Amino acid sequence: MEKAQERTFPAPGHSGVSDPNSNDCRAVSGILSRIGDKWSVLIIHRLGDGPRRFNEIKRIVGGISQRMLTLTLRNLERDGLISRTVTPTVPPRVDYALTDLGRDLLIPISALSEWAIRHQPCIMAARTRFDAAEGAHRPAETPHEERVSAG
Repeated sequence: MEKAQERTFPAPGHSGVSDPNSNDCRAVSGILSRIGDKWSVLIIHRLGDGPRRFNEIKRIVGGISQRMLTLTLRNLERDGLISRTVTPTVPPRVDYALTDLGRDLLIPISALSEWAIRHQPCIMAARTRFDAAEGAHRPAETPHEERVSAG
């Protein structure tokens, strides 16, 4: 015998029908994950000064692997934030640049970057205070063997 499906009712004030104009949390979350990862932020910020070639981006971003840079650039291009232009020379020249959408995103990214730079000393001081307080309030851990045998 099959179990009857439970029926759920919409919350008060909600029709239960998806509004096509509303922001679906999952879709927004996916976009924020893409534009919020450290490599995307750094690349978009660096492309704010104008088009750049792959190796130039790799050099100025620093610490990014070739594979991660390739994946990030591809994803940013897929999302319409950057464009990739191939000039048929020998060897081919490939330039990456912000699209209009990417330039629009540069505004909040630049503001966030400036905020982070301006407040870095405050955050580092807060971390130091927190870590010191946590160390003072946390009992020293015993090795795993002692905890097991003591129990």
